[in-house]
Amino acid sequence: MRLASGQEALVTRVVADDGRVGFGFSLQLDATEARHMAMHAAGMRAERPKVTPVLGHPWETAFVSGSEIPWSFEEGFSRLQWLP
Repeated sequence: MRLASGQEALVTRVVADDGRVGFGFSLQLDATEARHMAMHAAGMRAERPKVTPVLGHPWETAFVSGSEIPWSFEEGFSRLQWLP
């Protein structure tokens, strides 16, 4: 997705068999990084991915600090349409 800054982010969603949902992102457009982050958020992966901040974006700083990711910071996130 295109961020408000003009940069791009790869955003992923995973859905566990029991319905738990997790989201992940990569500002380096790395699909594995984003998928592992989403899997960790959904409780499907124990190991927390290591993310090196590249833009100082609020999503990055929240993830690195262990805080909840403020997905709503990017208006475009709420407009994403996910397959069932």
